Amino acid sequence: MIARELCRRSSPLTFQQTHIADNRNYAELLRRTMDYVNTGGHTVILTPGRYNSAYFEYSYLAEKTGAHLVAGSELLVENDHLYFIDYSGRKEPVGAVYRRISDEYLDPMNFYEGSLIGIPHLYDIFRKGNVALLNAPGNGVADDKGIYYFVPKMIKYYLGEEPILHNAPTYLPLYKEDMDYVLEHFDDLVLKDVAEAGGYGVQFGNKMTKQEKEDFIALLKREPRRFIAQEVIDFLDIDIFENGECVPRKADLRAFVLMADEPLVWKSGLTRFSRNPDSFIVNSSQGGGFKDTWVLSQ
Repeated sequence: MIARELCRRSSPLTFQQTHIADNRNYAELLRRTMDYVNTGGHTVILTPGRYNSAYFEYSYLAEKTGAHLVAGSELLVENDHLYFIDYSGRKEPVGAVYRRISDEYLDPMNFYEGSLIGIPHLYDIFRKGNVALLNAPGNGVADDKGIYYFVPKMIKYYLGEEPILHNAPTYLPLYKEDMDYVLEHFDDLVLKDVAEAGGYGVQFGNKMTKQEKEDFIALLKREPRRFIAQEVIDFLDIDIFENGECVPRKADLRAFVLMADEPLVWKSGLTRFSRNPDSFIVNSSQGGGFKDTWVLSQ
């Protein structure tokens, strides 16, 4: 969001002379989502504290959305409702909590009892509908890459429709026919550990040594549910400026969709690119970078 403001300051003529859809409204879309689910009261953004790596992001979103930035110690469940304790000790009702901390740390009375950053009994009142949580507990199941395999099937089952956007061809070795395919086409596939994220646990069959391949296949047969395999998609190359010259690098686009009274698709996204000329992995945790993303208006 900050980079987008800097882009407009550094090259204002680009935006004046080109029909680019305004992409500075993410905070507005997020606030609309927060207000839609709010059960009555303040909206707060829950942070684990200033020493958390995402603290700047929490504080920036709070500033831009007008939500209160709070730690777990500033929230209290009482009489089946959630309250924010302000600087004077006064209790104010809370209707929505934006959170990014893991489920297990959210409520020490229902999940990990040693959590010092959660709110006791928060999950109890969430289940009663007395407070909204963004993101809802349990939606992290979508981070399990094994779910990716079932997305086209879910669309067909629940909507009776064919997917408009197709997955990269994906195989789940848990199923015998998929395991057989993976073993037969091992060198043409990328293997991903379903529990990993950030570009970790990703291995390309054609990059492994003979011994690494034998060891991986043995592990795959022991723990078939742990991995998915996908056809290698040749990502788009985009130019980046590096060491004084423009060079092509692999890139992908992450879309942002928020759910309020209707799906809200941000007219932007996150374009990530690899800094390694020989790599398809674009994650920032693996040294990748990002670019501003522009959508041309009609």
